[in-house]
Amino acid sequence: MGVELKRTYVPFNEWKEKSKQTEYTESTPLLADDGTLLAKGWARRNVFEYDRNKVKTGLTSRKEWDFYNIQNDEMQLLISFANIHIGGYVGVRLVNIRTGEVIIDSNEYFLGTNKYVPPAKGDVPNRFNDKIGKTLFDFNTMENERTLWIRKPYKGKIVECDISMDIMPGLENITTVFPFDEDKTRYFMTTKQFCMPCGGTIKWGDYKYEFSKENAFCALDWGRVNTIHKMVWYWGNGSTYVTDADGKKHLVGFEITWAIGNESHATETCIIYDGKVHKFGAVDVEKFPKDRYLEEWKFVSEDGRFNMTMKPTFDNHSDIDLKIGRMNCHQIFGWWNGDMTLDDGTKIEIKDLYTFCEYVENRW
Repeated sequence: MGVELKRTYVPFNEWKEKSKQTEYTESTPLLADDGTLLAKGWARRNVFEYDRNKVKTGLTSRKEWDFYNIQNDEMQLLISFANIHIGGYVGVRLVNIRTGEVIIDSNEYFLGTNKYVPPAKGDVPNRFNDKIGKTLFDFNTMENERTLWIRKPYKGKIVECDISMDIMPGLENITTVFPFDEDKTRYFMTTKQFCMPCGGTIKWGDYKYEFSKENAFCALDWGRVNTIHKMVWYWGNGSTYVTDADGKKHLVGFEITWAIGNESHATETCIIYDGKVHKFGAVDVEKFPKDRYLEEWKFVSEDGRFNMTMKPTFDNHSDIDLKIGRMNCHQIFGWWNGDMTLDDGTKIEIKDLYTFCEYVENRW
């Protein structure tokens, strides 16, 4: 689960030459006709062509999800859809991440192998709208904007979310494909798109909360995977504005995910600065945090380009148990401070960013 961590900054070109990471820049088939994984690596946009009919599935191994994490330094709104081959859900969760109060936590479940099929790519214009039970939803991705709308009953009142987020021109993301050594047909493909200022409202009866694009951001965790039954992962992500020495404002964010599958072909680690990816190496924490989640987390990358500390304040624990599988997640929120280094050696200081890193034990 750990990596050998170095403390010295390595220039991007030098590190890239020595690393074994494989970057894809052209359209590439993900799977062979027999379900064997063809592509292993990463890209700045999703160039991997996904055909769900080629996936060699077990009972719940094929999983497809669109997971939107919307937050400022007070509230977190999760809007999500998941299809785990034999069924799935669409849901809304609103949490005060300062106090720990769960205000809304509502999922609508469904059964059926080929019902409610989401789009095959998450970072190009597409629209996914439908009705599941009493829940109506509309996820619309355009060239420079995403909109999310969902309406559903919850505890005798109506929940309605109306959210929009900006996609700056040319915004890159990090898309990764990890193989599993146990089976050549198993893989984990995700797109993480972030640095998207986010605004809008969520209403529940007389309750209303409004997000502003001045201090709220969305991170899309988009996944199309065919997994082994049991695994763990870490995921951390954050976006904010920084001001340079000339007083110019920049949008910056980071993505760190690790411990999933075979990472010798890629790591899901990068900085996005003014819409462009700056890739760095593997990340780990100095101390494994299990059962000590609210102690300080110290992150460092193998190439010395990501050095951050999180001082936790809240364990946003969730435990989704569908009987046939379970996802036990400790999503830890806290104050992040440290520095990140761009490809040209420019160091970006991060001060008092309130965001998360999660540790997940997954069995499904």
